Amino acid sequence: MNSYCHDLSTLQDLACRGAWRTIVDKVARSRSLSLLSKPHEHLIYLTFNLLSLVKLRRYSDAQQELRTLDDDLDSKQYLYESYPDHYRNHESGSMVPFALRWLHAHLPFTLGDRQLALDRLYTLLHFIRDKKLPRNRDSTSEVSLTLWKKREEFVVNTIISHHLSQKEFKVCLSLLRAEISKNEDPLLVSKLGYVQMQYGDLDGAKRSFEVVEKMVMGSDSENVELKNLVSRNKALKYLVAKDYVSAVREYEECIERDGSDVVAINNKALCLMYLRDLSDSIKVLESALERVPTVALNETIVVNLCSMYELAHVNHADIKKTLSTWIARVAPDDFDSSCTRI
Repeated sequence: MNSYCHDLSTLQDLACRGAWRTIVDKVARSRSLSLLSKPHEHLIYLTFNLLSLVKLRRYSDAQQELRTLDDDLDSKQYLYESYPDHYRNHESGSMVPFALRWLHAHLPFTLGDRQLALDRLYTLLHFIRDKKLPRNRDSTSEVSLTLWKKREEFVVNTIISHHLSQKEFKVCLSLLRAEISKNEDPLLVSKLGYVQMQYGDLDGAKRSFEVVEKMVMGSDSENVELKNLVSRNKALKYLVAKDYVSAVREYEECIERDGSDVVAINNKALCLMYLRDLSDSIKVLESALERVPTVALNETIVVNLCSMYELAHVNHADIKKTLSTWIARVAPDDFDSSCTRI
């Protein structure tokens, strides 16, 4: 990787560890020492810097970084062919990383301009679908097609999340059904069920979850992720019916199959809390944080755990301070420590 871009492996390692402040410092140092020699390297470092600023919730600084670019990411200045002196090995096409395109679309949402964000996300979706158009197929193009399919799914899910946050259920259903008609994926059908459940179509959600179960039973029955998907869907139906005991049973099966299923862990703890078993609900979350901290350490779980502390303990402030100290030691830079409510 380092032959493609200066010290790229280090940047990727830092990003995987959530060391966003270190990345910002590293980018600033590389720029000041003129360590980036080619146009595509500047774009890659800008992408890592922009991602780090967004992760650190420094949205105004991220906006300033983005303004150093042409708003049209398909401009000729971002083509390899525009720099023949730098690229003599017939590199062609755009040198803009996909992550930069996504951040360009996402950033307006963080700054309160939801409509601009949606416009850019839909434009990005059209861009991806153009990349997926049938061309000469070989092993390399098949790998590329798989990658673009994953990117399409990612952007569609982002768009759905934005519409769902505004309770625009019809748009979400339309998008999901269009995707399912092309690719009847269990995850997409489950998401359809979740949306149906949110706006009160419980019968529709039940039918969607039954379709998922049939799909999973008819495929690889040893796929733990898919088996857990079916169990979590069943648990949701029990939750709606306030049958928390049955929901706990389904979540326990998920955790037995995969001890890092953080959704099952969190929801099992909530069900136990609804059953007024605060002691066990706290143990479930504390155990997860101890066993799989890199997976379980997220704001939702910490908020829920702190709420349980407040309900269960008179000295909850001291307990939350201990938790906060531990979080400060192990959490990535972008973790929102205010979720402990100290």
